[in-house]
Amino acid sequence: MTVADSPADPTAGSTAGSEAAVERIYRAEYGRIVASLVRRFGDIDIAEDAAAEALLSAVEKWPVDGVPPNPGGWLTTTAGNRAIDRLRRESHRDAKHQAAFVIHDDTPHEPTGIVEDDRLRLIFTCCHPALAPEARVALTLRLLGGLTVAEIAQAFLVPETTMAQRITRAKKKISVAKIPYRVPSAEDLAQRVNGVLAVIYLVYNEGYLSSSADASPIRDELTGEAIRLARILHALLPEVTEVTGLLALMLLSEARRPMRVADGELVPLHEQDRGGWDRALIEEGHALVRECLALRATGGPAPGQYQLLAAINAVHTDAAVASDTDWAQVAALYGQLYAVVPSPIVALNRAVAIAELDGPEVALAQVDRLPDVQPSIASYHPWHVTRADLLRRLGRSAESRAAYDAALELIDNDAERAYLTRRRGQLA
Repeated sequence: MTVADSPADPTAGSTAGSEAAVERIYRAEYGRIVASLVRRFGDIDIAEDAAAEALLSAVEKWPVDGVPPNPGGWLTTTAGNRAIDRLRRESHRDAKHQAAFVIHDDTPHEPTGIVEDDRLRLIFTCCHPALAPEARVALTLRLLGGLTVAEIAQAFLVPETTMAQRITRAKKKISVAKIPYRVPSAEDLAQRVNGVLAVIYLVYNEGYLSSSADASPIRDELTGEAIRLARILHALLPEVTEVTGLLALMLLSEARRPMRVADGELVPLHEQDRGGWDRALIEEGHALVRECLALRATGGPAPGQYQLLAAINAVHTDAAVASDTDWAQVAALYGQLYAVVPSPIVALNRAVAIAELDGPEVALAQVDRLPDVQPSIASYHPWHVTRADLLRRLGRSAESRAAYDAALELIDNDAERAYLTRRRGQLA
């Protein structure tokens, strides 16, 4: 299989299509490439620059020569060679010069800890307590998920320039503080895991519904990577219920993914064909939720946010049809979640459940009060979408149309835009 269909003529076919194919492979492999280079060379900037140079080389060569049998391995090898070339050019720096020949060094490497996966080691490095919490998540999304600065800024609801500065400062802190590339000791691992879970979940969310107009509406490489990392973490820490809860949450969400987009349009939960959901993932997710319950029954800690979100998803996936959803239980679980994470986004989701129990007017009153608590919620497009739907159900079409317009201004995802545009067009 080649990127270009006519290898005899390098200019034939769609250059844009060829570059898009290379880009897809690169984004899927980015985290693995960077993590491998950081382990090998101990420098984040060198790793990122070398990975970028490997991409440029792939864009030049693959449309002509074809995609190699192991594109990830090709990119990693090419990036490693580029890093060595750079270090050789800086040979006046003795330490760097020696590092350039690490590929020929037969000296046993220093033990890297109980986690034997490069990407998880890099996550723990980026989630070091010396870094601010928001910097930990942002840096790991950049290095492991391959997200652009713009995509990360969207996830955090901050300007792109702010996020760029945050990531730059975080990398400098790692260098200046000489934060090691290894996982913490077994005694400290559990204390450091919360930052890792936050990173994994944000990577999954970006894949579950992409915030970028330049990416697919659903990015399988990100959701798959997040689940893979969560499985490894669960195998390492089976007694940490929040790890189990996060894995359950992502599996139950992933089970619905095949039915979430149809004909280029997002399909909301209550409209999805539940017969197309992945029953194996649902059964596995439900089993993990029961595992959390069993651990708590034997004196485990109170449920955290990921366990509660997993329980909410278990209620949704337990209903054969949307009308069978136990909305009272959903609302109660969101109430527990708000006690753990008192955010306006949790309150917004609880209001959706309240609308099913007490009607849209009661829910709308709760939704309209949220900006008084957290003004930034007004830049969160689901808030406008929720208002638009509640106003539509109340017959207030003009106000609903204005809310849809506000939401559409904040959305780059084509599938979600198509759905909201159709809903807006259905207003009286």
